[in-house]
Order: sequence, then structure tokens, then C-alpha cells
Amino acid sequence: MRRLLLAGLVALSLAACEREDREYRPDPIVTETPQKIALTTLSPGDTPPITDLSDMGAQYTANAYHVSQGKKWFSAFNCNGCHSNGGGGSGPPLMDDKWSYGGKIENIAQSIREGRPNGMPSWRGKITDEQIWELAAFVLSMSGNVTSDVANGRNDDMAGKPPENMTPQQPPQPGGQVPKSAESPQ
Repeated sequence: MRRLLLAGLVALSLAACEREDREYRPDPIVTETPQKIALTTLSPGDTPPITDLSDMGAQYTANAYHVSQGKKWFSAFNCNGCHSNGGGGSGPPLMDDKWSYGGKIENIAQSIREGRPNGMPSWRGKITDEQIWELAAFVLSMSGNVTSDVANGRNDDMAGKPPENMTPQQPPQPGGQVPKSAESPQ
């Protein structure tokens, strides 16, 4: 009787356990929002292009968290491979004032989302819209186009050593041997 009761309690407790189902990473395609294309003055024809700017840019460029997340994504998605920490490589530099497809955050987000000819891949459907906007905010910050309270600092691996007048005084390290050329003649 006890075994039957114990087995019943174990079965009841196991039936009551239910694994929590979480969505750790949202599906980029499901979270995609309809974005209008932000055009630049580079368009064919006699009429100027329609520039459609959204209010999304201000939300991301004025928020230090979003800019720092963009910095994390820039490294994680290997943007460094082409843009070389913003200095340019096989991809264009991101720290100067020359923007081939427009220097507004909407233009940058559009370049990331749709890609560009001759090398820039489209990230649509691979990453979420929030990640695209965070990347665009970080890219904009690389050229100094965000306020100083939002902008990131350099990576520790890019910083040089502190100047000699800022390093603590230390005794000289015991050295090796004096070369023959430095010995005084006998």
C-alpha cells in the first residue's frame, strides 16, 4: 500500500512539473517592422528623391544603452572584418564625414537592412530591427554624430599604454648582460 501511495505521489509530482518555455531570441522575420526607404540625393532622373525619415533614429541615438549594444553587435556580427574598427578596409571607413548613401541614421539602418552593391550584405531576416537600429546608432557615433554623454569610449585593446609621466615609479628591471661593445677598454 505504501509503495502504491509513494508511486502515486511521484507520478503526481512529475505530472505537475512543466518545463518553462521561453523565447530567448526573437525571430528576426516575425519582429520585422515595415520600414520606408530613406533615399539620398544620389538618385537617377530629374526629380529629387523622396526622403522619408522616421522618429526611430532619435530614440536610438539619444540612448547610451542602445549605442553600447550597437558596439557589441558591431563586433559580434564581424563588421570589423570589412570596416576595420571604423577606419575602413574592404568596406568604407565609418569615422569620416563622407557617406555614400547618406549620413542620417535612417540611411545607415537602410544600408544595414537591405545591403549595398559591391560588398555590403543584407542583414534583413538575420537580425532583429532593434539590432539594426542599435548598429546604426553605433556607426553614427563613430563619426562623432551623437552627444558626448551617449558616445562610447575606445575598446581597451585599442588604447595605447599610458604616458610615462602617468605610470607609477618602479625600480629598473634587472637586465641581461652587457654587450662587448659597451665594455670599457682595459
